Amino acid sequence: MAQINKIGVIGSGQMGNGIAHVAALAGLDVVLNDISADRLKSGMATINGNLSRQVAKHVITEADRNQALGRITPTETIDGLADCDLVIETATEKEEVKRKIFHELCAVLKQDAVIASNTSSISITRLAACTDRPERFIGIHFMNPVPLMELVELIRGIATDDATFEAAKEFVGRLGKQVAVSEDFPAFIVNRILLPMINEAIYTLYEGVGNVEAIDAAMKLGAHHPMGPLELADFIGLDICLSIMQVLHEGLADSKYRPCPLLVKYVEAGWLGRKTQRGFYDYRGPKPVPTR
Repeated sequence: MAQINKIGVIGSGQMGNGIAHVAALAGLDVVLNDISADRLKSGMATINGNLSRQVAKHVITEADRNQALGRITPTETIDGLADCDLVIETATEKEEVKRKIFHELCAVLKQDAVIASNTSSISITRLAACTDRPERFIGIHFMNPVPLMELVELIRGIATDDATFEAAKEFVGRLGKQVAVSEDFPAFIVNRILLPMINEAIYTLYEGVGNVEAIDAAMKLGAHHPMGPLELADFIGLDICLSIMQVLHEGLADSKYRPCPLLVKYVEAGWLGRKTQRGFYDYRGPKPVPTR
């Protein structure tokens, strides 16, 4: 397997721009792909803002920031990824969307390149099977926010070969991240543990055991969690939380993973958390206010 020097990132949202940020800072050339110029412009603005914050905190220099920005090439077309050594997909957590992307990508990507998904819950084996290179397909699951979180989960599909795994491991190390290897089970390690806790916190709210403030304060002060579970759910996105719980419920066929009806209701209302300004907190004012 050739060394990974140029990567493609599909999706310039929160996860995609974070991966592009850390890869460019590590000296890799990055092609950042999205479906519109506006999305790419927003993603690049976020990267610039986050790099500038690192400069202000003396984590990196101004020269580092400029060099990193210079390594990122935005593109609206999938053809722009053709000569990448590794392409990481960060699209929405919907399997049909990811399958469509991989079908289009395989038609243009060079034959020896590796494809990875940043999925937080969907089977790597199943996603790999829809490509022309299941042996060169792997799960590389970054944590959010990417520039700050040290961990990356690596997940092999049933067909992933050793060379692909070693190349992915070397790539993650080059970014200064730590690897946790997970088997290809629904939601892998982190979300298999984290999302049921969040779902249980929502059940605690749903059943009237405590209100939003009490539940979050209990876990922050009683368990030393940096964020309360409902605050964290808003940060992740309630639609993402629901998708992961649905994958767990369907994939493991255990009633303990049933998504809380209140979570379903919030998603149906379009109250998805911070990204829509309303979730378990209302973010439209000067400070977040609980919605229940």
